[in-house]
Amino acid sequence: MGQYTASQRKNVRILLVGDAGVGKTSLILSLVSEEYPEEVPPRAEEITIPANVTPEQVPTNIVDFSSAEQSDDALAVEINKAHVVCIVYAVDDDDSLDRITSHWLPLVRSSCTTQNTNNSNNTSGDPEVLRKPIVLVGNKIDLIEYSTIDSVLAIMEDYPEIESCVECSAKTLHNISEMFYYAQKAVLHPTSPLYIMEEQDLTPACKKSLVRIFKICDIDSDNLLNDYELNLFQRRCFNTPLQPQILDEVKSVIQKNVPDGIYNDAVTLKGFLFLHCLFIQRGRNETTWAVLRRFGYNDQLEMCQEYLRPPLKIPPGSSTELSHRGQQFLIAVFERYDRDGDGALSPEEHKMLFSTCPAAPWSYSTDIRKSCPTNDAGWVTLHGWLCRWTLMTLVDVVRTLEYLAYLGFNVHENDSQLVAIHVTRERRIDLAKRQSSRSVYKCHVIGPKGSGKTGLCRGFLIEDMSKLLGKEFKTNVVHCINSVQVYGQEKHLILRDIDARHALDPLQPQEVNCDVACLVYDASNPRSFEYIARIYIKYYAESKIPVMIVGTKCDLDERRQDYLMQPNEFCEKYKLLPPHLFSLKSNKKELYTKLATMAAFPRFQAAWILFYKHRYLRQFGLMTEDPKLWIKAGLGVAAATVLGFIVLKAISGTHLR
Repeated sequence: MGQYTASQRKNVRILLVGDAGVGKTSLILSLVSEEYPEEVPPRAEEITIPANVTPEQVPTNIVDFSSAEQSDDALAVEINKAHVVCIVYAVDDDDSLDRITSHWLPLVRSSCTTQNTNNSNNTSGDPEVLRKPIVLVGNKIDLIEYSTIDSVLAIMEDYPEIESCVECSAKTLHNISEMFYYAQKAVLHPTSPLYIMEEQDLTPACKKSLVRIFKICDIDSDNLLNDYELNLFQRRCFNTPLQPQILDEVKSVIQKNVPDGIYNDAVTLKGFLFLHCLFIQRGRNETTWAVLRRFGYNDQLEMCQEYLRPPLKIPPGSSTELSHRGQQFLIAVFERYDRDGDGALSPEEHKMLFSTCPAAPWSYSTDIRKSCPTNDAGWVTLHGWLCRWTLMTLVDVVRTLEYLAYLGFNVHENDSQLVAIHVTRERRIDLAKRQSSRSVYKCHVIGPKGSGKTGLCRGFLIEDMSKLLGKEFKTNVVHCINSVQVYGQEKHLILRDIDARHALDPLQPQEVNCDVACLVYDASNPRSFEYIARIYIKYYAESKIPVMIVGTKCDLDERRQDYLMQPNEFCEKYKLLPPHLFSLKSNKKELYTKLATMAAFPRFQAAWILFYKHRYLRQFGLMTEDPKLWIKAGLGVAAATVLGFIVLKAISGTHLR
């Protein structure tokens, strides 16, 4: 992947202002014709310079201003339209130099004052001065034997928006090209977002951005950039390795200026920040900007939306999963921050892992511990870590893309984070083939309050479900995810706890649509089954979504249900699988495998036969007079399993190559 350049401008608009007679128009005409014009009009027409003849390869518009032909209002409009303003003075005219501070700089500032409520840094609501980049241009240097730069430098200290100054001559063409190059550079690589001239230091926003970049490049997390890490950083940002001699020279400069900038022959954070400060002080802003833009920052030093959220096309009926590259990157990140190597992230390790992000994508205490597998201490394991990312990728893939970018996927993988995402085929194709190509399935768990559906969901995450008996679930975690084996293949099953309402209250489409529905009733409560019976008839009887009826709390006395039909009769009438009796006390987990299998083989009930005794098969149409049924069913499941292994092997082979 080529270097990412956030907010790359399509053009640069340069406005020249200054007192009459200082040579603004002559400068423009000399640049274009490469000779001094004998006759100079009051004002030059707007000129467009093609990208291929400019140093920065960006089309450039040059605009002249004449107080004789234009009004003050017209000037204010042009100032706001311009990306950079060149204030021209005559080096042999002290009055034109004095008017830089007495007239032109205040005028540019006042023209740029606006109510900028979109800026997140402006919380006061007061009018904000949008500091337009300015270049001071001293013309007619051919007429004097001295320089005015010292006087101009004093002005630059009071006006941080002044990016640079240059002395030139329209008559001799001295520094004409350089003048317009500095103007382009002031727009494309501005100093003010990076550096505070008065303090001779980086801005807080620049420091914050560079600290994040340092952490991402610090692969072994030792708070140092060794030679390997520095070379990787160099290649990712500039597509070229860092020569050993140059690397030694860089370290020598850092060591000389910042004693603690080098430690064990590696660059510390202080040394890294000093290096960029030095680049800017020497006028090499483009180096720091190249680094910042490679890591996704725009001109305001905010993460660019195009970098965080690259467009991803998801056809209707398709879903999103982590690709092999996405999983491998997340495994590497986990292992990098698992400092003690215990196979789990402590709260502190989890916090450090997401220190390159604005905030963690989930709460460690109230979310991740309740939504995916953890160890006995409640710390997320590698398995749980991948599960939680799998969950986020399915339900909020945009957020996954954002956090992959924050964690440095684009830099480490040298590719867009889109390659970390796999978009599955449309569900209608799965239904037609009676086999799902997905590896992540969503199951909606629906039931009345008190039916035990939350316990059913949480039981999916722990080894001993009996520990949940009598426990009150206070945190409102909607999803639980874990992996299951479906005919020898690992699949992820996401259980979504649908908030219970009155049976007559409508469910939203996003609450109904899923890969498999689990309708839960309390077998010990005679009034529990009616709720899910009505839900099934209203939403699922005519749908193609597989449905499992589950009777919970089967360790208690089973009660006859106050409904037209008993659960077994209901299932037989609608050709559903017989009710599955479930209890946390029994600690049997085959329910989750059943649900995943139903999702993996929608409308292919022959694939479900391993779960049921012979006497149940007739009610959902699997008992026929055909003696070859069992052979057909077995071959169908075997073929599907073999196909899955072939696909998996092909994918693995592709990545190995």
